[in-house]
Amino acid sequence: MPMFQPSKRDGVVVAGFDGSGDGQVLDLDTAVKDGVLGGVVGSGVIGAAVGEKLDLKKMVEELDLPEIPSVFICPISLEPMQDPVTLCTGQTYERANILKWFNLGHYTCPTTMQELWDDSITPNRTLYHLIYTWFSQKYSLMKKKSEDVQGRVSELLQTLKKAKGQARIQALKELKQVVAAQATAIKTVVDEGGVSLISSLLGPFTSHAVGSEAIAILVKLELDSESKTNLMQPTKISLMVDMLNEGSVETKINCTRLIEKLMEEKEFRSESISSHRLLVGLMRLVKDKRHRNGILPGLSLLRSICLHKQVMSLIVSIGAIPQLVELLPSLEPDCLELALFILDTLSSLSEGKAALKDCGNTIPNMVRLLMRVSESCTQYALSILWSVCKLDPEECSSVAVEAGLAAKLLLVIQSGCNPVLKQKCSELLKLCSLNYTDTIFISKCKLTRTIQ
Repeated sequence: MPMFQPSKRDGVVVAGFDGSGDGQVLDLDTAVKDGVLGGVVGSGVIGAAVGEKLDLKKMVEELDLPEIPSVFICPISLEPMQDPVTLCTGQTYERANILKWFNLGHYTCPTTMQELWDDSITPNRTLYHLIYTWFSQKYSLMKKKSEDVQGRVSELLQTLKKAKGQARIQALKELKQVVAAQATAIKTVVDEGGVSLISSLLGPFTSHAVGSEAIAILVKLELDSESKTNLMQPTKISLMVDMLNEGSVETKINCTRLIEKLMEEKEFRSESISSHRLLVGLMRLVKDKRHRNGILPGLSLLRSICLHKQVMSLIVSIGAIPQLVELLPSLEPDCLELALFILDTLSSLSEGKAALKDCGNTIPNMVRLLMRVSESCTQYALSILWSVCKLDPEECSSVAVEAGLAAKLLLVIQSGCNPVLKQKCSELLKLCSLNYTDTIFISKCKLTRTIQ
């Protein structure tokens, strides 16, 4: 078999530790930049794991690093290699991947597409040791950092048990930063009883400075049923509602997200959200044009509240319907779908239908949204139009026809949407045509070309 000699152009050949010569061609710039060559001295690797041998597969899975030296990546799977082997062409692959390639009947090098004059594969021990050392160092740093974080979280929780005033606020601020930056901190807070400790800080006499920091932490944590029940106490909900109305935008958003988390609990009672002040605060957040990052969480909570029938009338009574209708043209698609869901849900109430009819932009805005965003949005808009037009067929149908509803309905019917939606369009089209003769209806809607 001819001896394969790897090219040294723009690269460096790293020899095997055991002198076997199973070299891997490393790009020099990449190797130096990534620190690969820095760990190779003579016949050993500086920084190799000492003591307990770490499992490479476990390290790769747990680290989940965004940037890995390119020479460590298998060209087939684009994943870090854990058992690198080299072909006679000098290219290196993960053993399992190249064997699968061979089993498919390919006898070429996947990278160069050269035919193989020797189908044997050679373990690339040098590259394996480089990969192992690099991941070991990263893993050790991660573990040390994780232990440091856990220790600091424990210290902060102990501080919160004793500290008052400004010291308590500072401890909460630091804990908030640690929890936001480190996933291990979240687990430590939960495991060491931090949820109940932080929850206990919320009450009728809690300052907004303490409350805002505590809620910012709680909203990041996994809350069990007991924790949620504890946070559903009226005094704690009342504090959240106060901060929803008077806090910073960040605090308002955190309050909405925490309340929505609590609403996931089966034991949640509608009385907790039957608050005029809560709903008014939510609508302020949703309408705040200077801070648009509050719109989505605000609408999301309002959607959850709408599912509680006892509160629906209260939402209508604060004037939410005309406010949401006016907002529709400026909303992003994800927010738009939530707003339409809320309006559609409220249209099931007689006072909701009346509020939609009395809002001058309801019909024009709904007609514009047909076939514009998504099938769900079209479905909600159609349902709202049906509710309004049925309430006053003569007046509302005429307004809808003038807004171009008939043409839009024909487009929906001709589209590939679901049959239920098409049926709803047919019924609405029939309702709109009642006040016109066929000829006038066609001319009014400018549908001659479509029908032909």
